[in-house]
Amino acid sequence: MASAVYSRIERGHMIPSVETLKKLCIELMVSPEDMMGLTEASDRGARTRPEDDVTLRRLLFLARKLDAAKLDALVRITTELAR
Repeated sequence: MASAVYSRIERGHMIPSVETLKKLCIELMVSPEDMMGLTEASDRGARTRPEDDVTLRRLLFLARKLDAAKLDALVRITTELAR
């Protein structure tokens, strides 16, 4: 997707096609309902800041690339950090 097209969609100046919406949802790891703003903020859990969604999606994206040992280490580290 061209950056100019993405920019127009992001700013609400253009509506994506169904196929483009599907691709965006897959790439950003969000449901179509969330992407279109059809869910309530409470449906998404305790995370209410938009930057949290981006950060968590990025972490999930990176975690999926890890082998089992590294993923286990990440889980242990985040468990300790969450205490």
